[in-house]
Amino acid sequence: QVQLVESGGGLVQPGGSLRLSCETSRSIFSVNAIGWYRQAPGNQRELVAAIRSGGVTRYADFVKGRFTISRDSAKNTVYLQMNSLKPEDTAVYYCNVADGGWGPGLYNWGQGTQVTVSS
Repeated sequence: QVQLVESGGGLVQPGGSLRLSCETSRSIFSVNAIGWYRQAPGNQRELVAAIRSGGVTRYADFVKGRFTISRDSAKNTVYLQMNSLKPEDTAVYYCNVADGGWGPGLYNWGQGTQVTVSS
Protein backbone atom coordinates (compact mmCIF):
# COMPACT_ATOMS: atom_id res chain seq x y z
CA GLN A 1 0.00 0.00 0.00
CA VAL A 2 1.39 3.37 -1.03
CA GLN A 3 1.86 5.72 1.87
CA LEU A 4 2.60 9.40 1.93
CA VAL A 5 2.50 11.00 5.37
CA GLU A 6 2.05 14.72 5.84
CA SER A 7 3.14 16.76 8.83
CA GLY A 8 4.07 20.27 9.89
CA GLY A 9 0.80 22.16 9.84
CA GLY A 10 -0.40 24.49 12.55
CA LEU A 11 -1.78 27.89 13.41
CA VAL A 12 0.14 30.90 12.15
CA GLN A 13 -0.53 34.61 11.88
CA PRO A 14 -0.89 36.32 8.51
CA GLY A 15 2.55 36.98 7.07
CA GLY A 16 4.03 34.04 8.94
CA SER A 17 5.73 30.88 7.71
CA LEU A 18 5.36 27.13 8.01
CA ARG A 19 7.20 24.17 6.53
CA LEU A 20 5.25 21.06 5.64
CA SER A 21 6.82 17.63 5.22
CA CYS A 22 5.70 14.67 3.11
CA GLU A 23 7.49 11.41 3.85
CA THR A 24 7.13 8.42 1.58
CA SER A 25 8.88 5.26 0.52
CA ARG A 26 12.03 5.20 -1.54
CA SER A 27 10.29 3.49 -4.44
CA ILE A 28 7.69 6.23 -4.69
CA PHE A 29 10.02 9.11 -4.02
CA SER A 30 12.65 8.18 -6.58
CA VAL A 31 10.53 7.85 -9.71
CA ASN A 32 7.49 10.04 -9.33
CA ALA A 33 6.44 13.66 -9.26
CA ILE A 34 5.16 14.52 -5.80
CA GLY A 35 2.59 17.24 -5.42
CA TRP A 36 1.21 19.27 -2.56
CA TYR A 37 -2.55 19.79 -2.69
CA ARG A 38 -4.93 21.66 -0.44
CA GLN A 39 -8.62 21.66 0.30
CA ALA A 40 -10.46 24.40 2.14
CA PRO A 41 -13.96 23.85 3.53
CA GLY A 42 -16.53 23.95 0.75
CA ASN A 43 -13.86 23.98 -1.96
CA GLN A 44 -12.45 21.36 -4.26
CA ARG A 45 -9.00 20.02 -3.68
CA GLU A 46 -6.43 21.98 -5.70
CA LEU A 47 -2.83 21.43 -6.66
CA VAL A 48 -0.45 23.92 -5.07
CA ALA A 49 3.03 22.80 -6.14
CA ALA A 50 4.79 19.76 -7.54
CA ILE A 51 8.34 18.53 -7.93
CA ARG A 52 9.54 15.88 -10.35
CA SER A 53 12.10 13.23 -9.49
CA GLY A 54 14.70 15.26 -11.37
CA GLY A 55 13.95 18.34 -9.30
CA VAL A 56 11.90 20.39 -11.75
CA THR A 57 9.25 22.36 -9.90
CA ARG A 58 5.94 23.92 -10.79
CA TYR A 59 3.60 26.18 -8.82
CA ALA A 60 0.05 27.35 -8.94
CA ASP A 61 -0.17 31.07 -9.68
CA PHE A 62 -1.68 31.86 -6.31
CA VAL A 63 1.46 30.67 -4.44
CA LYS A 64 4.23 31.74 -6.80
CA GLY A 65 6.85 33.75 -5.00
CA ARG A 66 5.58 32.67 -1.58
CA PHE A 67 5.86 28.87 -1.49
CA THR A 68 8.86 26.69 -2.30
CA ILE A 69 8.76 22.95 -2.87
CA SER A 70 11.91 20.89 -2.39
CA ARG A 71 13.02 17.30 -1.87
CA ASP A 72 15.55 15.49 0.30
CA SER A 73 16.65 12.24 -1.28
CA ALA A 74 18.34 11.01 1.89
CA LYS A 75 15.07 11.21 3.77
CA ASN A 76 12.58 10.38 0.99
CA THR A 77 10.81 13.57 1.95
CA VAL A 78 9.28 16.44 0.03
CA TYR A 79 8.92 19.81 1.74
CA LEU A 80 6.67 22.80 1.18
CA GLN A 81 8.07 26.00 2.62
CA MET A 82 5.24 28.49 2.93
CA ASN A 83 6.07 32.15 3.50
CA SER A 84 3.94 35.28 3.58
CA LEU A 85 0.93 33.21 4.50
CA LYS A 86 -2.54 34.66 3.97
CA PRO A 87 -5.86 33.75 5.57
CA GLU A 88 -6.95 32.30 2.23
CA ASP A 89 -4.15 29.73 2.51
CA THR A 90 -6.09 28.11 5.33
CA ALA A 91 -6.82 24.52 4.30
CA VAL A 92 -5.93 20.91 4.88
CA TYR A 93 -2.76 20.21 2.92
CA TYR A 94 -2.10 16.81 1.38
CA CYS A 95 0.69 15.28 -0.64
CA ASN A 96 0.34 12.65 -3.31
CA VAL A 97 1.93 11.40 -6.48
CA ALA A 98 0.88 13.89 -9.16
CA ASP A 99 -0.45 12.18 -12.27
CA GLY A 100 1.57 13.31 -15.27
CA GLY A 101 3.61 15.59 -13.05
CA TRP A 102 0.82 18.17 -12.68
CA GLY A 103 -2.47 16.41 -12.21
CA PRO A 104 -4.76 14.63 -9.79
CA GLY A 105 -3.31 12.56 -7.00
CA LEU A 106 -2.87 8.94 -7.99
CA TYR A 107 -3.21 7.20 -4.67
CA ASN A 108 -5.53 7.20 -1.70
CA TRP A 109 -5.41 10.43 0.23
CA GLY A 110 -3.86 10.50 3.68
CA GLN A 111 -5.11 12.50 6.62
CA GLY A 112 -3.35 15.66 5.56
CA THR A 113 -2.12 18.41 7.82
CA GLN A 114 -4.20 21.41 8.83
CA VAL A 115 -2.86 24.89 8.13
CA THR A 116 -4.73 27.77 9.70
CA VAL A 117 -3.73 31.36 9.01
CA SER A 118 -5.43 33.70 11.41
CA SER A 119 -4.72 36.58 13.75
